[in-house]
Amino acid sequence: MTRQDGVILKLSDIAAQLGGDVLGDGETEILRVATLASAGTGDIAFLSNRKYRNQLQMTRAAAVIVAPPFADDFVGPRIVTGDPYAYYARVASLLNPDRTGFSGVHSSVTSGSPLPASAAIGPHVSIGRGVALGENVVIHAGCVIGDEVSIGDGSLLYPNVTVYHGCRIGKRAILHSGAVIGGDGFGFAPDGRQWLKIPQLGGVRIGDDVEIGANTTVDRGALDDTVIGDGCKIDNLVQVGHNCNIGPYSVLAGCTGIAGSVTLGEHCIVGGAGMISGHVTLAPGTTISGGSLVMKNIAQPGLYTSVFPLDTHDEWVRNAAHIRRLSHLAERVSNIEKLLKQAERRD
Repeated sequence: MTRQDGVILKLSDIAAQLGGDVLGDGETEILRVATLASAGTGDIAFLSNRKYRNQLQMTRAAAVIVAPPFADDFVGPRIVTGDPYAYYARVASLLNPDRTGFSGVHSSVTSGSPLPASAAIGPHVSIGRGVALGENVVIHAGCVIGDEVSIGDGSLLYPNVTVYHGCRIGKRAILHSGAVIGGDGFGFAPDGRQWLKIPQLGGVRIGDDVEIGANTTVDRGALDDTVIGDGCKIDNLVQVGHNCNIGPYSVLAGCTGIAGSVTLGEHCIVGGAGMISGHVTLAPGTTISGGSLVMKNIAQPGLYTSVFPLDTHDEWVRNAAHIRRLSHLAERVSNIEKLLKQAERRD
């Protein structure tokens, strides 16, 4: 079995690196990862959702990754592990190592700072003064790195990322195309009918192992820094306002909007298009459903939802009309309760 553009691993080699128990032929060669439905020769698939359990009987995968309760549902080679989904992610990384595609510094790069020999920097990149790049940093074409920026070892910037002056990015960060780190926060002071721009004097601090999606913006702080903790994963088209502090290992899904001075505890999750008002704090371990609006502090971890359930338009209009009258109805119920108590006392 051959593969022109990647790695081939035996099932036993995968288990030796990642753990798990191999059942069946450990010499089975694996080229790719695939779904149970689409897998074929040389593919390894996985079962992480029990509703697809019946596909174990029909898949043409060379091997599968399964949890112990399903180990006997597939008769072919398999790896048994407690968390098949996380294991699949690690296998995919083994089979598809990162490829820079180029090395060295392109002749069109302009830099006001010394660059390490291990850096790979593509065409038309601009690097300011006082920039500190770690070892093995990869910067693709068209990126702009402002003055006094630091970028840690092993970080990867895809084309057209902009990092404003004074921002700090940790090790092994991944910034996707069009991301803007350190643009001015939305700070304006009212002066009659005018708005006076407030200088944004802070920066942005991004921890280690952070990934930031395409066209996402992280604003610099007004006075203190905006902080993105270690291990955070931020999707495409996300807005993080100035002076936010996003706790380690938090996840923000696409189109999330976070206003200024919001604090998220460790391991918070915000679903797609979630909106968080300014100066709000979320407890560690909080999950916000997609499309929800958060307007007050959340002190206890848990799952929170503010989305009005989907319905036909006519039903939605009727229910919305009732919701608008809830305060009036509550007042009427309170008055009725008072009258009943008065009648009980007379009796």
